Amino acid sequence: MGRTAAALVIGNEILTGKVQEENVQVLARELFALGIRLLRVVVCVDDVEVIAGELAHLRQHHDLVFTSGGVGPTHDDVTIQGVARGLGRRVVRSPELASLLRAHFGESVTERHLRMADVPEGYQLVSSGSARWPAVQVDGVYVLPGLPEVFRMKMPILRESLAAQGGGFVSRAVYTLCDEAELAELLDRVVAAHPEVAIGSYPTWDDPDYRVKLTVDGADLAAVTAAVVELEAGIPAASLVRRAD
Repeated sequence: MGRTAAALVIGNEILTGKVQEENVQVLARELFALGIRLLRVVVCVDDVEVIAGELAHLRQHHDLVFTSGGVGPTHDDVTIQGVARGLGRRVVRSPELASLLRAHFGESVTERHLRMADVPEGYQLVSSGSARWPAVQVDGVYVLPGLPEVFRMKMPILRESLAAQGGGFVSRAVYTLCDEAELAELLDRVVAAHPEVAIGSYPTWDDPDYRVKLTVDGADLAAVTAAVVELEAGIPAASLVRRAD
């Protein structure tokens, strides 16, 4: 079935509604393109013990875990400590990251800046040609920043690091004027007949173009195409709007 992943979003600001979470969708799209199934997303507070517990649980059930947030220089940036504890490792300082920080901040560099070079023991720095700052990976856990602009900058690193390990998923969509109740029996039949693909049904409220978007996702193009053909055959021609690849 391929690799599985979980995301651990860390930050009081997310849970209190002060900041809108933007990184999960970006990560989900990247993982989908890489053929990695994102199965769970957890949001937790800036607390070392909570982070450690959530991370340890997620690692038991997923091949990869991606964290977001809590890697800055302030009092509430405790992700590294939480990840290290969840992995049963010490926190150490990366000479490579410390060197990058000194070069970036120059004479104004402080111990607070250098705190961002602290990482779990056993870490690897993963980089790409287009990214200035590497990402930290240890035991299948990728520690990523929370700031959306910087988070997006890490995606080429994930792409290069993970792409060689497997292909991506294929996705097709069928747009229809039927409502979900009209499609329910058809969906049941197609889902039962094609267990190797994932089929989704997504209604709209007031879109003038269509009422329900059906999606078919899978690792095999032939299997996805077969399910799409069966869906289209079961929908009245007048209710078919279009197919999207």
